[in-house]
Amino acid sequence: MSRMALRRPTLAEIRKGGFSTPWDAPMIPRFPFCFRNARILTVFYRTDPDAVALLIPPPLEPAGDTVAIHIYDMPDTDWLGPYGECNVMVPARLGDGPVAGYSPYLFLGSDVGVAHGREIHGQPKKLADVTLENRGDLVVGTVARNRIEVITATTPYRQHEADPAGMRHFFDFSQNYNLKAVDHIDGRPAIRQITARRLSELVVHECWSGPGTVELRANAQAPVFRLPVREMLVAYDWRASFTLVPGEVLFDYLEGET
Repeated sequence: MSRMALRRPTLAEIRKGGFSTPWDAPMIPRFPFCFRNARILTVFYRTDPDAVALLIPPPLEPAGDTVAIHIYDMPDTDWLGPYGECNVMVPARLGDGPVAGYSPYLFLGSDVGVAHGREIHGQPKKLADVTLENRGDLVVGTVARNRIEVITATTPYRQHEADPAGMRHFFDFSQNYNLKAVDHIDGRPAIRQITARRLSELVVHECWSGPGTVELRANAQAPVFRLPVREMLVAYDWRASFTLVPGEVLFDYLEGET
């Protein structure tokens, strides 16, 4: 068996950004990396304002009662390969900044995606079985964790061609807020931040809209049921390609502390 040439990393290499372990087979992708021809089912519904406020950490403030659930079929992604993902978002604002989508829950079927999302963005990602498929004249997205289908979303198959800009009517989910929380090994807080990121080089290949449905089932390890469905709004079935690039730190909870 042939052996690849290996060498120990230097101190400088370990200190710089983009380093990941195990060093001879790193898990975390370096920016940028691309998602090609992803299909997304996005459903919007109204929930209880108090439910939204409960899940948004200060100093972020709730900015509405609309929930957006995005269920992705990612067929071609750098590093990760094909996988499914679900991002549950609610509208939030930091000070006088823009209203964007805060993610209280994220689920996906890729261990690399879970590690990258949690370690780099601070996203609350957990492993789950996420599917998006056509069933006759219906588009069906599902999220299952612990063998419990916690989210089932549907929309009719390609009934009304739509302008993708209409998806930003409720809030601009292209900007994503997250709470990043990482501790030192001795229990002291290492990172406590509100982070933000946008997708780059976004190209929408097609977009369809129609009525939608969302069914939520209780699960203590995936408690999306805390955002109950009060009124369905609209659903979008769309395809896009985009690139994930570095984001920014908007607020540092530990700044000035020792």
